[in-house]
Amino acid sequence: MIASAASLAADLRALLTASKVIDNPVELATYAYDASFFTQIHPHPPEVAVIAGSREDVSALARFAHARGIPVTPRGAASGQAAGSVAVQGGIVLSLHAMDRILEIDRANLQAIVEPGVVHARLNETLGRERLIFPPDLGSTRMATVGGMASTNAHGMRAVKYGPTGSWVLGLEVVLADGTVIETGSIGSRAKQSSSGLDLTKAFVGSEGTLGIFTRLRLKVMPLPPARALVLGLFDRLESAGESVQAVFAAGITPSAIEIVDQRCIQAINLYRPALRLPEAEALLLFEVDGAPAGARWEAEKIAETIRSRATRTEWSDEPGRMAALWEGRSVVGAAIGLLRPGANRAYCGEDICVPVARIPETLREIQRISAEFTIPIATYGHIGNGNLHPGHLIDARDPSEVARVQKVADAIHDLALRMGGTTTGEHGVGAVRRPFMEREHGAALGAMRAIKRALDPRGILNPGKIFADDPGDEQGDSWRQARGPG
Repeated sequence: MIASAASLAADLRALLTASKVIDNPVELATYAYDASFFTQIHPHPPEVAVIAGSREDVSALARFAHARGIPVTPRGAASGQAAGSVAVQGGIVLSLHAMDRILEIDRANLQAIVEPGVVHARLNETLGRERLIFPPDLGSTRMATVGGMASTNAHGMRAVKYGPTGSWVLGLEVVLADGTVIETGSIGSRAKQSSSGLDLTKAFVGSEGTLGIFTRLRLKVMPLPPARALVLGLFDRLESAGESVQAVFAAGITPSAIEIVDQRCIQAINLYRPALRLPEAEALLLFEVDGAPAGARWEAEKIAETIRSRATRTEWSDEPGRMAALWEGRSVVGAAIGLLRPGANRAYCGEDICVPVARIPETLREIQRISAEFTIPIATYGHIGNGNLHPGHLIDARDPSEVARVQKVADAIHDLALRMGGTTTGEHGVGAVRRPFMEREHGAALGAMRAIKRALDPRGILNPGKIFADDPGDEQGDSWRQARGPG
C-alpha cells in the first residue's frame, strides 16, 4: 500500500503545477474525518490528498484518475455531518478550500462570482460593504464553504422565506469525471433566469460531488433588507408551538426565519448563558421578519398578536441589542447541549430530518420516546418553518454500549422521518450515512438518479460510496482496493 501511495503521489506532483500533494500518513489522517459520528467510529484516510490550486489542475487530476479508475472525493471545509467528503473507498481526496477567491461582485446585476472554497461568512462580510447579502444562512457560517453549500443544497435558518442554496446558484463551472470543463446556466451569462435547455445547474446542485467538481459559482445576491424584527414565543405544549406556526402562515405572513428549541435545549442555553434567563417551557419559538422598517414592525406585532392566545409569553423587538441577545440563545444551542450531561459528547448522527410542519409536535414527542427507549438523552432544535429538526444525542463515547445504542437511535429517527412523510435529510446531505435509506425514500426515482450518475461518471470515480447503494464506484472501489494491496 505504501509503495502504491508513494507512486501515486509522485505521479500527481509531476502532473499538477498549482496544487499541493500530500502523502504523509500523519497529515492524511486529518482527511479521514468530517464532523459526522460515522467518521469518528469509521475513519477513512485516502492514499493521497491534493489541495487544489486551479481549475486546470482539477481538470488534469480528473483526467488522470478517470484513466486509471482511481476514486476522487471532493472536499470543502469538512464541516459536513454525513461522511460526504471522506474517501470511503480510498484513492484521492481533492480539497478545494484553498480555491477561495471572490472573483467579482457584480452589483448592477446582483450577482457574485466566487471559487468554491469561499467561506460563507466572508462572502457576506464582503457583500455587506455593498449593502448586499447572499441569503442562505447556516449555523456553520464561519466554517462552511459556498462550494460545499451548493454541493449539499444547504438550507439553513432563512430558507423558510428565501429557499435553499440552489435557489441562489445561477451557474456553475464544473469539471466532469473525465476532466471536461463545462459551464451551466449558459456560457458567460449574467442573466438572472433562463428557459434554455435542461437545467444542469439544478442537477449538479445537491449532487454531493458525485456528478462533477465545482471550480466556480455564479451566485444571485440581493439588497440587504433595511430592517429586521424578532418575535419570541414560549409554549407549555409542543402542539401549541406547531399550531402557532401554522396560524402565522394562515395570517399571510412569511417570516424570514422560524426557529424552535425544545425544553432540554432551553435548559442547556441557560447553563451556557445564564444571563439570558430563559423561562422554563416545553418549546421556544423565534420568528424573524425583515423588510422596510414599518413593514417589519407591523409583521412582528401581527405575529405576536397571532400567537398570544397559545403562548405563555410573547415579546417582539426591533432593537438591535435585544434581537442579538435573543438570537444568541439559538446560536449557542449546538455547543450548549453538551452541558446537559457532563462528560458526554454530542453524536452527530440522525441529526437532520425534515417532516411536514403539521407533524412536528408528534415528531418531537416521538423523538423523546426514542430517547427513553434507548436511554440516550436527546435535545432537539431546528428550522420549524420548514419542518427541519436537529436532534442532538448525548453519549459517553468511551462506553461501547452507548456507541452501539446511539447508532440504533439514528436509524430509528431516520425511520421516523419517513413514517411521518418526511425525509432523512433536510439540509446536510446523504453522504455515506443516509445511503441505506435512499431506496426506501425515493423508490423508482433513485433509478433515474443512478442513470444520470452513470452517464456522467461511467467509471464511478467521483465520490463513490455516497448517495447510491450500488453506484458504479462500488465495483470500481473494490478494484482499486485490490490494486493498492492490503491496508
